[in-house]
Amino acid sequence: MKIASIPIEIEDDRLLCVVGPTASGKTELAIRICEEVDGEIVSADSVQIYRGFDIGTGKPTAQERARARHHLVDVADATEPWDAARWAAEAERVIDDVRSRGKVPVVCGGTYLWVRALVFGLAAAPGGSPELRRRLEAEAREHGRAALHARLAQVDPEAAARLSPNDFVRVQRALEVFELTGRRLSDLQREHRASPARHCVRLVGVRRSGEALDQRIAARAAQWLRAGWVEEVRGLVARGMRGTRPMSSVGYRQVLDYIDGRMAESELVGAITRATRVFARRQRTWLRDEPVVWVDPG
Repeated sequence: MKIASIPIEIEDDRLLCVVGPTASGKTELAIRICEEVDGEIVSADSVQIYRGFDIGTGKPTAQERARARHHLVDVADATEPWDAARWAAEAERVIDDVRSRGKVPVVCGGTYLWVRALVFGLAAAPGGSPELRRRLEAEAREHGRAALHARLAQVDPEAAARLSPNDFVRVQRALEVFELTGRRLSDLQREHRASPARHCVRLVGVRRSGEALDQRIAARAAQWLRAGWVEEVRGLVARGMRGTRPMSSVGYRQVLDYIDGRMAESELVGAITRATRVFARRQRTWLRDEPVVWVDPG
């Protein structure tokens, strides 16, 4: 099957996944594909799943949802424990449902770890330890996230090189796996990569230069703030969402710093833009060796 207005060849037995860095235009590309092939979008965004976290996640608008049905958006409370394994299981269910109705599933999102979990499954790692996680959270509060990242660099330098010190959830998980098993998470993941894929996939993304992407990130941050992002975060804090996982995501963390008085209003756009650029660079690194078909924005 060839999509008429987009230079992509799609074999009928492949699962199409629209990937790429934040602000690159994934949603628009996925919607255009859905319009061409009678498809539905399966969101692979680790923050869009949470209700109430709307502006700073770039959730699809009502107009975008009218153009293509979206799944796995607004499906969880911020206090619910969602991870790659849970999302992959839900995504499998949705994909089966979409196909059973004669539609084409189109996975779309920037959380590439979740896409890999869907395609390849997850490495054989132990379940979480609430007691150990509480201890690591206490250490992070007392000594800072950088201290936990430094400890990870000692026991699993490969994982530490891949993860940002601010990516607390994944740094915490890598330390948890090492303490529970005595094995490095990076070794478990390397062994798992030799396993056969569960889906035959086609990866597609929007081609943007670094300069163009940086400009889009800065413009988007300013636009979201004008749209009421600060007020959204104030409301979430008032409803008890301060310590939840999505509140620590890029952008929300900076808005919370401003609300708490740790940042001046004049610094907010710049802080969000810088943090998002760093995140986008990490996303590009994750995809660097993947067989992505990059298409020009249209």
